[in-house]
Amino acid sequence: MDSHENLKPTGIKPPSKLPALSTIGRGLSELSAADNNSRAMPSSVVPTKHKVSGLPEPAQKLPRKATLERTADPKSKVPAAPGSRTIGAPKATTAAGVRNGTYSSSVSAASTRQTRANSNSSFANSYSHGPRTTRPQTSMAHSRSQSHQTPATRPRTAMDNDDSDPPSLSKRKAWDTKGRLEDMEALYTELKQQMESTSTERENMKENVESYKAKSMSATLASISYSLHELVITRYITQQKSLKLTITLATAVHELDAMRVQLSTKVDSYRSELEDTRLKLTQSEVALDAAKKTHAFELKDLQRQSEHELKDLQFQHERETMRLKQDAERKSDELQRKLDAQTSDLKREYEQKHAEMKKELEAELEKERQLRIREISDMKTETELHRQNAGVDLERKEREMKELKRENEQLQADLERKTTLEKNLRDKLSEASANIMSLESSNSAMKAKINFLESDSQAQSSAFGELQKQMQEAIDAAEEAKAKLRAEETLRRKLHNQVQELKGNIRVFCRVRPPSETEVPQAAEIAYPDAGKDSKEVVIQGPQQKSAMGTVTQSTSPFTFDRVFGPGSQNAEVFDEISQLVQSALDGYNVCIFCYGQTGSGKTYTMSSVDGMIPRAVRQIYETAQGLEEKGWRYKMEGQFVEVYNENLNDLLGRAEELDKKKLEIRHDPVKKQTTITDVTTVALDSPERVQEMLASASRNRSVAATMANSRSSRSHSVFILKLKGENSITGERSEGTLNLVDLAGSERLSHSGATGDRLKETQNINRSLSCLGDVIGALGSGKEGAHVPYRNSKLTYLLQYSLGGNSKTLMFVMISPLQPHLHETLTSLKFATKVHNTHIGTAKRQAKVKD
Repeated sequence: MDSHENLKPTGIKPPSKLPALSTIGRGLSELSAADNNSRAMPSSVVPTKHKVSGLPEPAQKLPRKATLERTADPKSKVPAAPGSRTIGAPKATTAAGVRNGTYSSSVSAASTRQTRANSNSSFANSYSHGPRTTRPQTSMAHSRSQSHQTPATRPRTAMDNDDSDPPSLSKRKAWDTKGRLEDMEALYTELKQQMESTSTERENMKENVESYKAKSMSATLASISYSLHELVITRYITQQKSLKLTITLATAVHELDAMRVQLSTKVDSYRSELEDTRLKLTQSEVALDAAKKTHAFELKDLQRQSEHELKDLQFQHERETMRLKQDAERKSDELQRKLDAQTSDLKREYEQKHAEMKKELEAELEKERQLRIREISDMKTETELHRQNAGVDLERKEREMKELKRENEQLQADLERKTTLEKNLRDKLSEASANIMSLESSNSAMKAKINFLESDSQAQSSAFGELQKQMQEAIDAAEEAKAKLRAEETLRRKLHNQVQELKGNIRVFCRVRPPSETEVPQAAEIAYPDAGKDSKEVVIQGPQQKSAMGTVTQSTSPFTFDRVFGPGSQNAEVFDEISQLVQSALDGYNVCIFCYGQTGSGKTYTMSSVDGMIPRAVRQIYETAQGLEEKGWRYKMEGQFVEVYNENLNDLLGRAEELDKKKLEIRHDPVKKQTTITDVTTVALDSPERVQEMLASASRNRSVAATMANSRSSRSHSVFILKLKGENSITGERSEGTLNLVDLAGSERLSHSGATGDRLKETQNINRSLSCLGDVIGALGSGKEGAHVPYRNSKLTYLLQYSLGGNSKTLMFVMISPLQPHLHETLTSLKFATKVHNTHIGTAKRQAKVKD
């Protein structure tokens, strides 16, 4: 700029020097908002990013237009450049001003006015009291701090020309010196105007800076004065607080001394209380040991008792099994069913006893738990008193009581772990007594013990939960099994009845009495062709006869029945066959079982002996009824015992002096198909032993007498009537069945019995009633609908009307003597039994209904 002295001939005052940058109070900064800069205007070309560096690509340069094209183009009139300009970097606003002085001056003046108009606002925006905002990004969407990394194209000026290009001068001839001087003067004039505008802006800037400094200094002094005032006030408040704190500390020291004395007293009292607690715990341990020993003794007694009972049951089972094995060749299927039934009964009885033992143990454990809960409650009360005295000891004492409670519960549930837990408890108490001088150490020891017991209590709680869950699952499974059993019981009754109907509603069994030692020489020839198979045939060999021609002949009489029992058969084997009919009576059907045969053939022994059909039938009914209780059935059993003596009914269960004085009447209910006897003694049969007493009483009252055929011959027909009334509490179903067990008097010939007087009358009535029985069976077997059946011809047949008719299941036992002298009576009995066997009495109906 010192070379301007060479331009004096032009008459232009040389420009003054620009002040150094250091004279300006601040560094370079924008005088106007950055968004007014032409660089912030949106670019017409979307910048792309470099593939390698990821930085924006420089804007593409458009091809430079010629001068004439730019002047002719109306779009070349760009609005005035924004007023913001960097201090100390003045530039020419247009390139056209170099070519044309007039146009350049107008543009420069407009630019100067615009710059002056925007200077104050730009300075206010840049030097405001608020926080200085970050300079926005340029039009190329990147910060200026990164501009050095990628050289970008310089943005265009307000005249849409690249500022970096040199101004385009008019084309003059080399010798046109005057024109060149004019151009130079125009340029100098423009430069002078710019320098003057810059100087004006600088002066304005200085004034603004000085004003800002003055305002800032006054505000700072005011804030410092306010801070000093607050500091003085704070100091005074602090001194007051310090004085109060000193007084408070002195008071607190005095109170702490008093509290120390009080706590020392409490520590002494706690020590004595801990000694008392330890003594109580020792006493509790002694009581627990005694209870444990007592419980162990009781448990051993129960186990020993159950083992003895199990051994007895096993011994009975083995004895029964050995007895059944003797006849296994002829009845393997029947014995298997019976063995299964006995095994099920034994198992049920064992389960019942096991359940009772379990209930007793649970009751004892519940009592023990209640006792421990009461003890723990007392200890908890003492702990609550401690809680009122010291807040810190409250939580520790509560935890101690809770853990002691869990310890007691665990001792009840797990007997084997009791010894270990008690030993640990004694160890902890010994440790606590050794460390009793320090309350803190004692509490720590108790806390360790509580944590140890807490882990076991949690394991026990989970085990109890699992056991309870398993118990609930077992109960649900049992309920489901019971429902299934009820359905199967209904199906069993239906199938059982179908099987009995297929076998026939009237069946005939034959039993041959074994001869005594004195009767062996008189034994008749009786054969059993299918003894190893079905045992349904018996063949009677008649005596040998010699004809007039000298030929020896022997008659043979074969008979076939539903089952034939030889002399070696036992009552148990016989009952296995009739037990199915006894079950039918329990299911609600009328069942009649009667024994027919000559006197001395074993009828009374088969029916009323200790192991006869009547005691066995009642025993089976009781056992089956108990098994059906699980399925909802409850049975009520009543027994009656009468005899038909000389066509009169006598009550065998009444008093002996009233035996032939009471008048009993037979009444029939045609709707229910049931028979009742008026003024007869009815005995509630609540146990099988009651049946034995009833049989003994009836045996004493029954009419017996000695004849030539039998020294103790039954002179009457005895009828044991067992009424079964059942009700299902779950389904509401009810059933009423009747079981008639009849022991008929022996048929005999007068020539053989030699009866006279009363015995003669008895024999005549016996034979007459047996003949009437044959007539009734013959009428039933005729198959004629509406045919008259002479039930009223005899008291016996009238009493057994519904047991012989179409509403019952009937079984006849024909008893025969094995002796040759009784062969005629034997053949007569077998022929009568064959007649009964060929009789069909129709289908039995069940007496059952659903409860309303």
